[in-house]
Amino acid sequence: FSIVAVANAGTGLFGTGRTSIRTTQDLMVLSGLPPLVRQGDRFTALFTVRNASSRDMSVSVTAKPSWSDGAGFEPVSLKLAAGEAKDVSWPAEMSAGGESATWEAQVKEENGEGADRIKVSQKVIAAVPVRVYQATITQLDNAFDLEVKRPDDAVKGRGGINVVMRPRLTEGLGGVVQYMKNYPYTCMEQQVSRAISLKDDALWNQVLTVLPAHLDKNGLVKYFPSPWLEGNPMLTAYILTISKEARRDLPEDLVKEMETGLVAFIEGKIRRESTLRMADLSIQKLAALEALSQRNKIDAKLLASVAVEPNLWPTSAVLDWLNILKRSEQLPDRAKRLKEAEQIIRTRLNFQGTTMNFSTEQSDRLWWLMVSTDTNALRTLLAFMDDKAWQEDIPRLARGAVARQSHGSWETTIANAWGVVAMTGFSKKFEATPVTGSSRAQMGDAAKAVDWSTDKKGKTLSFPWPDSATKISLKHAGGGKPWATVMSLAAIPLKEPLFSGYHIKKTVTAVEQRDKNRWSRGDVARVRLEIDAQSDMTWVALNDPIPSGTTILGSGLGRDSAIMTEGERNRGWPVFDERSFESYRAYYDYIPKGKFMVEYTIRFNNEGTFYLPSTRVEALYAPEMFGENPNHTLSVGK
Repeated sequence: FSIVAVANAGTGLFGTGRTSIRTTQDLMVLSGLPPLVRQGDRFTALFTVRNASSRDMSVSVTAKPSWSDGAGFEPVSLKLAAGEAKDVSWPAEMSAGGESATWEAQVKEENGEGADRIKVSQKVIAAVPVRVYQATITQLDNAFDLEVKRPDDAVKGRGGINVVMRPRLTEGLGGVVQYMKNYPYTCMEQQVSRAISLKDDALWNQVLTVLPAHLDKNGLVKYFPSPWLEGNPMLTAYILTISKEARRDLPEDLVKEMETGLVAFIEGKIRRESTLRMADLSIQKLAALEALSQRNKIDAKLLASVAVEPNLWPTSAVLDWLNILKRSEQLPDRAKRLKEAEQIIRTRLNFQGTTMNFSTEQSDRLWWLMVSTDTNALRTLLAFMDDKAWQEDIPRLARGAVARQSHGSWETTIANAWGVVAMTGFSKKFEATPVTGSSRAQMGDAAKAVDWSTDKKGKTLSFPWPDSATKISLKHAGGGKPWATVMSLAAIPLKEPLFSGYHIKKTVTAVEQRDKNRWSRGDVARVRLEIDAQSDMTWVALNDPIPSGTTILGSGLGRDSAIMTEGERNRGWPVFDERSFESYRAYYDYIPKGKFMVEYTIRFNNEGTFYLPSTRVEALYAPEMFGENPNHTLSVGK
């Protein structure tokens, strides 16, 4: 083992130290299990037994997984010469659910003292994940009935109906929690949004740990810590703004760096051109000014580079302008301009039934700037939460913003973060009446209840899918008005490709193959993904799953092969890629209309039959633009 210590004690104080150690024992058992498996996979539970002593040994090897009811697999006897190592394996099938599996393997010398024992964990995921396919949120002041039916193509025995009962709206966003918990992508914006949406202290601490590595030399935040990426003013403004609204502290030294970068951007000392070459510089500067105004950093000089024409601006820019004026009393004509901005928002608001819309919805979708109409609706609620003139409208704004959800969540990660912040503020101000008594949910003959005297934070009531269509009935008896989110959860395999803006073609060819008619353990393959984009788009993510136990080559880590990755071709380079045990994932800051291609190389390390989820490409801030292809089951032999 090589042990390295890295020390940092402020500016100019930095150092490293290194040492190496060697450790051994007479008899060892080492794991060759796939670090990740999917439910339904049939794989080889492989272990290596090594005799590191100077004598011959006869040994017995056993292994037991956590999902085994009995004593585990049958023991295997081996004879090992001095210094010899042999593999031992058992066929296994991951039929159990859960998020992890634990294995215990043990080797004992039959006529001696040599022994070793290890405990290994595997991550377990679903090849066909359970997703929220429909959801509705309601406040229980009267009885509520809803017809439910299991989707025809859903996998039996998985999913069902979940009723999330919560005393306040901010705690009743069950669909948002489900969506953000399972969200797979990991840029800085998404890490921040997940931590705030889930109110997760551990995730927020992770953000604070990695944030310094995402700042460029000007103090602007980068989406990824790649050295060739530049910081983005919109991302920087978002992190400063949402952290302040969510009452999440940022280190003061980082705040100063970020604010310095935004000031330099506003003053034109640094330039950040829009990827799509849009005339959006004033919109970006207004977002930067709004972020600065939260900490009283605004003066009239900074506004000089922005032409004040709020009637011509998209709604997001008008909201930025409104917040700037609210926080900056020293600005000229403040009262007049504030009244004008408020009137513009009022005239654009449009309620259709219970849903809140804007008359400028089409022009307000600035996805290349991470701006969505859902975000505008939620920020409008926040902007007028404490305004006396709007108090009668706030409950309607809150209900209208919630009604914009699809599948129980808003359309982007940013919108979900703003949604949790806005609904938290709404609950504190407008939901002071405590919930008492009990709430009951009944589906067929099954009934479950929440007793608010003991379940003060509410709970989730889960029902399996009925055999046929039936009705679920909700009723509250007592004080207050609890919120109920009814979610339809199902695992539905993708049978045919789905194309909505992107077409995907996937091919797998051999780089090194022992048997030309089948894949074998140790073979190396090249995966090519050809994508046809129907329009220009910023921030596109590509996710392609790999079989359990497979390694993606090209990371530069130990046991990698630079030779095997020679010849990989890419047309449209990602700004960041992730090579995990689960999938190959690539992020592109800009994809023009037309075709692009990515290739990567894998090595099959385990025998078995492996299930694969679908390959997906999607625009992160325009989720209606995506493409998805099903993958076939893949078999790997000896």
